Amino acid sequence: MNTNPNPAVKKTAKQVLSEKLTAFRKFMRVMTSRKIVVVGIIGTLFFILVAIFAPVIATQDPNLITTDGKLLPFSSAHWFGTDYLGRDLYSRLVYGTRVSILTGVISTLMAVVVGSFLGMLAAYCGGIVDKILIGYCEVFNSIPGIALSLTLITLFGGGMMNMAFILMVTGIPGFLRMMRASSLTVMNSDYILAAKLSGQSRLKQLYKHVFPNAISPIIVMATQHVGMTIMMESGLSFLGVGIKIPTASWGSIINEARPYLMVDPWYVLLPCIFLALLIISLNLLGDGIRDALDPSLRGEV
Repeated sequence: MNTNPNPAVKKTAKQVLSEKLTAFRKFMRVMTSRKIVVVGIIGTLFFILVAIFAPVIATQDPNLITTDGKLLPFSSAHWFGTDYLGRDLYSRLVYGTRVSILTGVISTLMAVVVGSFLGMLAAYCGGIVDKILIGYCEVFNSIPGIALSLTLITLFGGGMMNMAFILMVTGIPGFLRMMRASSLTVMNSDYILAAKLSGQSRLKQLYKHVFPNAISPIIVMATQHVGMTIMMESGLSFLGVGIKIPTASWGSIINEARPYLMVDPWYVLLPCIFLALLIISLNLLGDGIRDALDPSLRGEV
């Protein structure tokens, strides 16, 4: 009895794999075609690695208070000096990277999932459902993000997970509107009409055709939204209502350093530089992904 796999099936599997590899190579080629985007990719990977390996990279406990070592300058013992409580500033910045990235990524992922689902629901159902969801977006968009966040913090409190939930709520309307518009465009395409004529159910059309072809702008938006979310979290922590002390957060470090700007300027500047570099890197990465997902730049149009 012949136990060898069917050559035709094996060849088809190879062809599928080859097509995926070719598409991935095109994606990476276009994405890395601009040097400034490569800088953004390297910067983003750097901060992600810092966040992952924070316990290994940090030289001391970020919350260890030493009464005899306040506002020390750069040294071999304290690479970035110490803060007003004698805590190692380098270690606090390293752990602050983890807090900022986790908060930004978790809140963005939740906003993408919920917003994309509601956006597709609005496009699929139309009518009263569409009007209710768009009305929800208009109400939320009419309220300044910082005011809405402060209101929700009053209700739910601070902390990293509460901050992620609050920033998710403020981010949903943008993803909802984007997915709704993208889904409506895809649903008016010829291949959706062909799927309807072939007898495919609406649900199958949504997950097999609409979602894969409507997700590209959401991916780009999500990459850039992470940076905006991190900036919002830092701003709220700077106001003293975000991440709870003593958890290290860039915003709270900047807030603590304000009175010492003239005495120790690096105490303020270092977290500001870290925050700016991460947001710039994420925005450049988002630009690269946007270019790579553009069919005309991939040579498909």
